[in-house]
Amino acid sequence: MSDPLIARLPSAKPCWADGSASVQTDIQTPRLHLRPLTLADAPAVQRLFPRWEIVRFLAAHVPWPYPSDGAERFIRDLCLPAMARGEEWNWSLRPKSEPDRLIGIISLMAKPDNNRGFWLDLDWQGQGLMAEASEAVTDFWFDTLGQPVLRVPKAIDNAA
Repeated sequence: MSDPLIARLPSAKPCWADGSASVQTDIQTPRLHLRPLTLADAPAVQRLFPRWEIVRFLAAHVPWPYPSDGAERFIRDLCLPAMARGEEWNWSLRPKSEPDRLIGIISLMAKPDNNRGFWLDLDWQGQGLMAEASEAVTDFWFDTLGQPVLRVPKAIDNAA
């Protein structure tokens, strides 16, 4: 894994230290609507996510083959509790042209060495959408959560 580090100065006090980090909010970009992830998103995630072309770039803890209830368990047991604790911020990605269509997920995590992760449906890749979403959540990380550093290690093979 490579370990890109993004930093903005001046540094700010970590937001979750003062209890205000549990904010979950919609984010708009020119082409996307980022909505806080909900359990209702699980069926769409289950349809789109379990493809080797997506999973191969993610952390080793993602099971493969992906279980038939993997999305529901992931959202219910991991994402939603972490969001409630103010340790993660998870959004579904939806094109503004089709606001009910989930096409991916982007997340921020209050972990020491890994603060952002994402995946995008193969049919929507190559259009700059993830760069657009990444810029928006990076701004949220620094401007709303007041974090001084963002660590985003990614798979070496994930050149894009």
